[in-house]
Amino acid sequence: MPEGDTVWQAARRLHTALAGKVLTRSDLRVPKYALTDLTGRTVLDVTSRGKHLLTRIEGGLTLHSHLRMDGSWKVFANDERWTGGPAHQIRAVLGAHDRTAVGYRLPVLELLHTADEERVVGHLGPDLLGPDWDPDQALANLLADPARPLGEALLDQRNLAGIGNVYKCELCFLLGATPWLPVGALPADRAAKLPALAKKLLEVNRDRPIRTTTGGRGRGPDLFVYGRAPRPCLRCGTSVRAADQGDGSRDRPTYWCPACQTGPAPAPGSAPTRRVRPRPAN
Repeated sequence: MPEGDTVWQAARRLHTALAGKVLTRSDLRVPKYALTDLTGRTVLDVTSRGKHLLTRIEGGLTLHSHLRMDGSWKVFANDERWTGGPAHQIRAVLGAHDRTAVGYRLPVLELLHTADEERVVGHLGPDLLGPDWDPDQALANLLADPARPLGEALLDQRNLAGIGNVYKCELCFLLGATPWLPVGALPADRAAKLPALAKKLLEVNRDRPIRTTTGGRGRGPDLFVYGRAPRPCLRCGTSVRAADQGDGSRDRPTYWCPACQTGPAPAPGSAPTRRVRPRPAN
């Protein structure tokens, strides 16, 4: 599941493969850009902003993409077979003399002027893996709506950019709070730790092929609660629980330990109560 660390890794792969090179192949397989030809232009750099990818190209252009749930960019040597999925799922091809980047299942792909990047990423909060990271601003953003469930607040990219559903669940576990706890009810000492803890989780995983929050790294479970229901909690042995959490527009499977995490949670077998709010920004 692409989250801030995964997108950061994708940006690094694309930058390594294409930055400073002239495009010899360009194929944007969405109707709006079907006739667009970027060949002959140099790729200047590729960077991530939260969960967004920005590929900047000579001539003041930026190719903006977002992976959402199952999109991906793969890089291949020019004599290598493409293996990211069936051909009909390819949305973009950018090739240089020695490497080709192929974008699969990209739900967002648009070409814009680099000067207009703020139109697509200007709404984002501080980026956990970016040069604009500001822990005080991130915490202030989270606490601005104290009645909002902690899990929903963490997923809202307008508060801080880079957290997805896996890190939401793992952060709530490490903070000892259920994802349904109103963010304003999080004890002050734990709230103060939240920005640094979130940043640490993404930073330690941005160079790893397998995400881990437990420190297991192949020697044990990689995650404390995400995907573990109904197996026992790694700390206390209580069965990990799962329920959907959402804002009314999109539900996400959410995992927690009812013994290690305090706060409200859906009753067994019931649907969680949802507040109707605008869909969190990506």
